[in-house]
Amino acid sequence: MTALMAAYLFDHPEYWYNPRENTTEQSWTLSPVPANRLADKPVYVLTSARTFSGAEQFCYDLKMLKRATLIGEKTGGAAHAGVFHRIDDHFGMGIPEVKTINPFSKTDWAETGFESDVKVKAADALETAKKLAERKLQRK
Repeated sequence: MTALMAAYLFDHPEYWYNPRENTTEQSWTLSPVPANRLADKPVYVLTSARTFSGAEQFCYDLKMLKRATLIGEKTGGAAHAGVFHRIDDHFGMGIPEVKTINPFSKTDWAETGFESDVKVKAADALETAKKLAERKLQRK
């Protein structure tokens, strides 16, 4: 899903890191998307301590590709992909299967999260993004 959403943000296929698979044809965005008008627009993504898992991967990949400005708080740190195994009707366990070492940064964000480009409280992130976008428009 993250690669599908990212396809709208590029005018060419872009490598999209997926910790669950080896590099395959599916490791690339399906860009350009026909009739897409977002590929040349600035992107602002809001983050908080509750940004984790797939949303965190989406943000991190955009950050590594320098395609978005992340605004808000440090993310939650849920990087490792895994599977939940049911033991019986009352118990189960989640087992990490993949360590998410991003090929661009050579790091992962498990348990630590990562910082946004513009650090503000989550409650202020939307207003901050609007101001940044307005300033960018005024410069054009």
